[in-house]
Amino acid sequence: MKHILIIGAGKSASVLIDYLCERAIVQEWHITVADMHLTEALKKTDNRPNTSAISLDIEDEESRKKHIQEQDIVISMLPAHLHMPVAYDCLEYGKHLVTASYVSEEMQALDEAVKAKGLIFLNEIGLDPGIDHMTGMRVLDQLKKEGSEINGFETFAGGLLSPESENNPWKYKFTWNPRNVVLAASGGAVKFLHGGKYKYIPYHKVFRRTERIILDGIGVFEGYANRDSLKYMKCYHLDGIKTLYRGTLRRPGFCRAWDIFVQLGATDDSYIIEGSKEMTHRDFINSFLLYHPTDSVEIKLAHAMRIDFDSDEMLMLEWLGIFENEPIGLQQSSSPARILQHILEKKWTLTPDDKDMIVMYHKFNYTTSNKEEKEIRSTLVVHGKNSRCTAMAQTVGLPVAIATKLILQEKISSIGVQIPVIPEIYEPVLNELEQFGIICTEQQIK
Repeated sequence: MKHILIIGAGKSASVLIDYLCERAIVQEWHITVADMHLTEALKKTDNRPNTSAISLDIEDEESRKKHIQEQDIVISMLPAHLHMPVAYDCLEYGKHLVTASYVSEEMQALDEAVKAKGLIFLNEIGLDPGIDHMTGMRVLDQLKKEGSEINGFETFAGGLLSPESENNPWKYKFTWNPRNVVLAASGGAVKFLHGGKYKYIPYHKVFRRTERIILDGIGVFEGYANRDSLKYMKCYHLDGIKTLYRGTLRRPGFCRAWDIFVQLGATDDSYIIEGSKEMTHRDFINSFLLYHPTDSVEIKLAHAMRIDFDSDEMLMLEWLGIFENEPIGLQQSSSPARILQHILEKKWTLTPDDKDMIVMYHKFNYTTSNKEEKEIRSTLVVHGKNSRCTAMAQTVGLPVAIATKLILQEKISSIGVQIPVIPEIYEPVLNELEQFGIICTEQQIK
């Protein structure tokens, strides 16, 4: 019997756990779901055969090592900054590792050691990153086989609300780790390639440098640049490409309103606001504004951000309740980003009736062997079924689960620190995803 340890039973883990538990008996697997909150792990396993639920504090080194030693493969669904203790333990005890997170420099540094032990540490096998890599590489590899030269590859993805659930002015709620949303794009300058020129956007400009994207039959969106696109030039084997851009999708208006939090400093996670546990929402916002003996917080914010008092942005902020005298409700002083996250979770948490939607969009520009300029556009739309089986949980969890199965079945032989950009990984994963209705629709534009 093969043993699988899933660490983290949060929002994106439900479909992953369901997939593995439903196959546990036939595949002769035993699945252990570990979470800091035992109730979450119990809820996800639901007393199914060949499953266990345990409480695990990832910082409890003795307990963490004990449980990892007993496994054949470990799936870490923890926030990205918590993967490394798990990775070091997997390396020490010779266990495969799967995550949906970006490969950090520290993770990449383990590559040779992981190879030496004949292991695979497969990362970036969720939605974005993950399905974006796989669907993009399948088209790119096919075009190269046909002798085409790739001139441009642009890719966008977004976790959004399904249209029937867009019942707030932001047209947005959390469908994955709220911390990642609050800290989006804060990891340094965004980098990409456009028209053969290197482009850089500092964090404080990211949400003002957006582009309008209209997808027929799907809707209107705005896209902003995401992280470092340049590092994928080598991964995608696109030396010499003129445009390489990875972005995130939101509904129109979201980015300008979110940019207010960025400009205020409310998304900063680098320091603690003293006394914040006694603060109200209004106190929190006021702490970033100039002192004035008579002006209200609303007037000071509108003046500081140079927006009209009755602007859409102000209406969106008011809907969030940030001007209310409601206690924040945290038990200890926290960073601005943590406080903002806590406030947002009060309004942006999915209700049982809410449904989410995933939208992914690729654009490929290339020159054929006959010197013709061509363009392919590819779209993927996935709708959530309910607040548990969300589109996000499906598109993050299913690729992780399928890849885990393939590794245990020894159908993936690659070793080292990997991402899913090789046919051995992306072909079987995409083929099985199609059985779940996760299919990219490709259209030849010219």
